[in-house]
Amino acid sequence: MKLLFLHGAPAAGKLTVAKALLQLVPARLFDNHAAIDLARTLFDFGAPGFWELVHTVRYAALDAAAEHGVALVVTTFCYADPHDLPQFEKFEEVMRRHGGELLPVFLYCSREEAARRVGNPDRVERRKMTSAASLNKELDTYAFTAVPRPDCLVLDTEMRPAEATAREIIGHFGLGAAEKP
Repeated sequence: MKLLFLHGAPAAGKLTVAKALLQLVPARLFDNHAAIDLARTLFDFGAPGFWELVHTVRYAALDAAAEHGVALVVTTFCYADPHDLPQFEKFEEVMRRHGGELLPVFLYCSREEAARRVGNPDRVERRKMTSAASLNKELDTYAFTAVPRPDCLVLDTEMRPAEATAREIIGHFGLGAAEKP
């Protein structure tokens, strides 16, 4: 299994690029919010037990995908260094255990562009961060950076359409850009 790890700050375009990728290559999407939304059914966001459940669900989902032969999983993640390094290392461990490959991609845009995007209606529907004030607080608090791996592809999403970013990722990692029917 290959795990395409799209990471960056909130509103950097991770899910938009992931959806564009899925239009171009056969893959499964494991969006960051799948585990978060599940945890919200039992806990308030950030309450004791919340993040433990989120992490457990993520690792179990990737284990299951690898065990059952899913060839490519695209996942999104708001990676903040060094806080999230243990979670990233666990993703790497899951991939190693299954003989898989983790393909890291850091997506970014300017603070101004992220503030413009954060108010998009689809973010409200998905229960994501939707205010520029919350975004600025997150950007001031956490270091949203590329994972510390030399093979991490770094792409600016500010001016490039999501499909062009997706095609660059496909070409860089040799994912086979065969169009889906």
